[in-house]
Amino acid sequence: MVTETLPQATLAPATPLSASDDMLELLRQWRDAGWIRALDCALAEFLSQQHPNTPPPVLLAGALASHLSGRGHLLLDLGEACRHPGAVVTMADVAATDQAPALPPTAILETLDPASWRDTLADSELVTLSGASETQRRPLVLDGQCLYLRRYWRFEADITRAVEAKLAQRRDIDDAQLATILEQLFPAGASGPQPDWQKLACALAARTQFSVITGGPGTGKTTTVVKLLALLQAMALQGEARRPLRIRLAAPTGKAAARLNESIASQVTRLPLADVPHGEQVRSAVPTEVTTLHRLLGARPNTRKFRHHRFNPLATDLVVVDEASMIDVEMIASLLDALPPHAGLVMLGDKDQLASVEAGAILGSLCAQAAEGHYRQDTADWLAKVAGAAPESEYVCDPARPLDQSIAMLRHSHRFGQDSGIGQLARAINHNQPAQVSKVLADTSLTDVHRLALTEINDTALETLVMDGVAGRGHGYAHYLETLQHERPADDAEQDVFDAWAAEVLAAHSQFQLLCALREGPAGVEELTPRIEARLVISGHLQADAANGAQWYEGRPVLVTGNDYGLRLMNGDIGIALQVPVDTNEAGAPVMGLRVAFPAGDGSGDIRWILPSRLQRVETVFAMTVHKSQGSEFTHAALILPDSPTPIATRELFYTAVTRARELFTLVETRQEVAQQVVRAQIQRASQLFLV
Repeated sequence: MVTETLPQATLAPATPLSASDDMLELLRQWRDAGWIRALDCALAEFLSQQHPNTPPPVLLAGALASHLSGRGHLLLDLGEACRHPGAVVTMADVAATDQAPALPPTAILETLDPASWRDTLADSELVTLSGASETQRRPLVLDGQCLYLRRYWRFEADITRAVEAKLAQRRDIDDAQLATILEQLFPAGASGPQPDWQKLACALAARTQFSVITGGPGTGKTTTVVKLLALLQAMALQGEARRPLRIRLAAPTGKAAARLNESIASQVTRLPLADVPHGEQVRSAVPTEVTTLHRLLGARPNTRKFRHHRFNPLATDLVVVDEASMIDVEMIASLLDALPPHAGLVMLGDKDQLASVEAGAILGSLCAQAAEGHYRQDTADWLAKVAGAAPESEYVCDPARPLDQSIAMLRHSHRFGQDSGIGQLARAINHNQPAQVSKVLADTSLTDVHRLALTEINDTALETLVMDGVAGRGHGYAHYLETLQHERPADDAEQDVFDAWAAEVLAAHSQFQLLCALREGPAGVEELTPRIEARLVISGHLQADAANGAQWYEGRPVLVTGNDYGLRLMNGDIGIALQVPVDTNEAGAPVMGLRVAFPAGDGSGDIRWILPSRLQRVETVFAMTVHKSQGSEFTHAALILPDSPTPIATRELFYTAVTRARELFTLVETRQEVAQQVVRAQIQRASQLFLV
């Protein structure tokens, strides 16, 4: 019997690439096995309904492009998919072998030829070629060998065009005036490493209508932006219009907004403006109110659209966005669309932190060359003129992109010095040095880094850590519960006494937080939370109600999981349930009841008391995912790694967890090699943003 040889773009007859129905059936099997999402399969079915004769490779490509968008990618690279099919679909274990699809994604992708696959897509009525007429509003867009879902291709194009337009807008500034005000804000002879990158960052950001300031924890991003705002307002008040700029401050989450609000409010009062003309007017013109991006843009219920856009732009001259690493591609496209043509944008964030959970890694793409600087010689010369110092020669090169002339990386950590174990660990993780990570974790002379090796996840040593912390170095959860009990006011105490007690309990709680890479599994949030809860009941730190399934009990720490503007609570806020006077009886004695205490989040130190029944979107927070911890800091943070590698546990996740700790970081692991693999596993999100 002779078997016909087929072109490389197809498989043997009777395989899913021979008939559309067979391909759809295989995609359903992949869906049922958990290898792709139901949404990915539904897209392929939609494409088939639109054009019943759609070739199977087009259906496959559409499903995979959708699948990758769910993992944060903006596109499907056809060549990479064929060369490394295992990176496209991570196949979860299927419990019963008879449920596993006969043909996994790798078996299909390894047989495809990228050039033939591209030709098939280019000929499809469902695919628009990049650069074609805008009248072709087809669901898929092909750009070279990269296939996009149309919305993500549109986002990339809009962002690129908007950023290029902002970069081309130079502010009309007087260099001599800029140099004078910079010197007043950053006096000569100030201690610290030279050049002063905070000063250079302010100069660069003052020059164009788009800029990025990045840096690790403790490098002074907030200090820098407060001085930048003072610089811009001082120049505006001395300009022809003699009026301050309209500036809006925003962050992607409520928690990040509250933290920036606190930080800026305290720093504005300390601005060195004595020698700056109109100094007090400048101080009052620096905004301190921070909002979420959704609120800034005017989120509309039950839609992805916003009230503000190019036809109804924001009334602002400048928007400053903090924690920019958490912003996804759709949000930044919406923000740029809502900016008036004359308005500027400043983005702040740590480029090495976890990217957004949605598609895109905007800050990482923008700052791809930030560590190397890539400043042109004319940029270095200009900085020397206005800031009195230029970047070191290693950061100067020609030619260089216009984008890099508006990006500043703060390089000196005021929190973690060279001798800091947390600083050394963070640097080793970022530099992909697994051996150095192990060396730092094994160094018992370091007082701010601790490693807890478990024989298994259920090892009681984990419970001891969570309860009592690290002897002589850092607290566990028992500390805040003991503070709750020992410092409790008398029932008839005044309200301000209960407020002070709540503030003390909340501060004690922030001394420790257990972080998890996963939500599910033995090392995940969902299994560890009830385990810790039960242990605290056994030790007597929590009431028995907590072990009996009571939803609310005194001492319950809760994490807000969604913004509630009515209650003025934001996603990421943490509160604690406490017994306080809520009424009086007939004899005038106080009647006690549960209320949840939250910090006001405005820098005032005030406490807000919320009735538990009004909190609809909260969860107990004895364990928290690293993703949820972004924008937060804890005196002692402990990260528990799973006992085997997982795609979620990456270098960025490890770094983010380490840098949540102010004074002590503990790594909890059952297998040392998992940490080594995590350091090597860097997030790679496919996109073509800012590649040239």
